[in-house]
Amino acid sequence: MMKDKHDHNVKITIKTPMQFFASGFGSGCAPVAPGTFGTVASIPVWMLLSFLSPIPYIIVVIATFLLGWYVSEKASQELGVHDHGGIVIDEFVGFFITMFLVPLSWVNILLGFILFRIFDVIKPWPIKTIDRKVKGGFGIMIDDVFAGIMALICLHVVLWGFNYLV
Repeated sequence: MMKDKHDHNVKITIKTPMQFFASGFGSGCAPVAPGTFGTVASIPVWMLLSFLSPIPYIIVVIATFLLGWYVSEKASQELGVHDHGGIVIDEFVGFFITMFLVPLSWVNILLGFILFRIFDVIKPWPIKTIDRKVKGGFGIMIDDVFAGIMALICLHVVLWGFNYLV
């Protein structure tokens, strides 16, 4: 039986390939707020992705989701902890979803970051239900997909409203 995700005695490392990728290249090894550090680490990757047209962008996000599903499952098994806080590949995918079709600017990055972190931390319905009920690597990833979708909608509404008013 796996331990609860809040078991702080188990530390994620970058010593295995699964933990390296699941930890967002080590960003999830931060001693506090690993999800926030993981989201920050996703920003430079997103900046490169932002130059892709929509179809290749979606393909990269889906591929990252599938990779994240696999490595999250394997890293959880290695750690013996379901949804360890240091597993942050889901934050990468959630942030990539949040920023879909968003123009590259520091203001947009900051807004997207704040909105995604709000939805990921607060976990409004249905995110909280998904987080509690769906297990395994898929469960680790899917709640952040929904947080990303909610943040994406809010971000586009804010950007549309700002452009409409200006």
